[in-house]
Amino acid sequence: MFLNQLKNFLIKNKVKKRLSNVTPDFNSNPIKTVGIIFDETHFEKKVAILNELLKKGIPLEKISVLIFNTIAKKNQAFEHPTFSPNDFTLAANFKNPDVNEFISKKFDLLINYYDIEKAALLQVSNLSKASFKVGFSAVDKRINHFMINTTTDNYKVFIDELFKYLKILNKI
Repeated sequence: MFLNQLKNFLIKNKVKKRLSNVTPDFNSNPIKTVGIIFDETHFEKKVAILNELLKKGIPLEKISVLIFNTIAKKNQAFEHPTFSPNDFTLAANFKNPDVNEFISKKFDLLINYYDIEKAALLQVSNLSKASFKVGFSAVDKRINHFMINTTTDNYKVFIDELFKYLKILNKI
């Protein structure tokens, strides 16, 4: 228990240091590839969101999903790559190759689909090489380029607002 709290504290400190040096960069390239980070502990409707993205014209093969689950169960098979707090070292590095692969991909759009700040989620979002990051307004403002003021339960509102503004920004 104490080790998990210490690890969480160290990860938060590392994220805060990295966020203090963030410089916003914005490009107007169109959206072709999408990455999504879900917090499974608070939201189980990832299939519904993927279906909404399909309806909006994003092909399934261009979408990569990474799921955070606070309860790591051994020998449990997941449809998408999953990570947990156990996948971090005390130095806030990743032991999970799925996480390393996800953050190294250059997405045109990264959807941070969580509205509760957790150190592990912030670390993955911050280290992602995505050129345009979108998330909820309840999360640290320095993580995302664009924030939508709603809750995770209103996924249809989130996707509709996202695509409305992506169209205004000439990204779709």
